[in-house]
Amino acid sequence: MKKAIAFLFVLFSLSCQFVDKKVPSEKELFDKQLKEINWKDVDEYPSVTDCENLTNAVQRKQCFFDFLQTTITQKLALDSLVSKSSKLDTIEVKVTVQPDASLLFEPEFPKDSVTYDVIKIDSILHARLINFPKVKPAIKRGIPVRTQFVLPVIIKQE
Repeated sequence: MKKAIAFLFVLFSLSCQFVDKKVPSEKELFDKQLKEINWKDVDEYPSVTDCENLTNAVQRKQCFFDFLQTTITQKLALDSLVSKSSKLDTIEVKVTVQPDASLLFEPEFPKDSVTYDVIKIDSILHARLINFPKVKPAIKRGIPVRTQFVLPVIIKQE
């Protein structure tokens, strides 16, 4: 019986050491979690209805970019001012998908953009891309987030 009491006493003494472990504070846990998040990438890229049936993330992303590129090209091809421009065959468009699913389009020009009529192209871009199809925003940790990317859009095909 003495051995059993001694064993329980030793066991009880050792178990108290496990109780004294320091519990990290909420701020420490939050800071650790923030460091682990990759802020440069999203969990789910923006998407459109046509690409929803794809399960592979890479194929879904490519489908979305192809859809945007094709749709922008088709909408801009309707404008004779853009298609008749002899200096411009491809334009880079910065696309911003907001968390509320709204889209912003901005033309990106090289540093020597004196050769392009920036104001005319910008106004045509905004006028033609006003009724753009519905886009789902990107998702990061279950929350819709803003994403930006630059797409080359072919204006003149020969």
